Amino acid sequence: MPHNKSPALRAVTDAYGARIGVDLTPDHYVDNLSMAMSLVASTRGIALMPLYARNLLPPTVISRSLAGAPPTIDLSLGYNAANTSPLLKTIVSRIGDLKFANR
Repeated sequence: MPHNKSPALRAVTDAYGARIGVDLTPDHYVDNLSMAMSLVASTRGIALMPLYARNLLPPTVISRSLAGAPPTIDLSLGYNAANTSPLLKTIVSRIGDLKFANR
């Protein structure tokens, strides 16, 4: 039964699969990285995971970076306008200065 917890991420993954000519329809769905790593280790399967997951993998699981431009997803910042936190004001004023690196 498919999970629909992140339709935006599913759309990005599907678009990436279409771009490289591979059907990425999953056989199993997971709710977190621990579940994904456990499933890969126990079923000898494969999974698409964020780059930082490589640091969490057991030695028996091998990781490879994707070739070419990796799939990306747009992010947005949501906040309550009534929040007067100085930290929030700083983040909002500097959000355009943030740079996100693709590794």
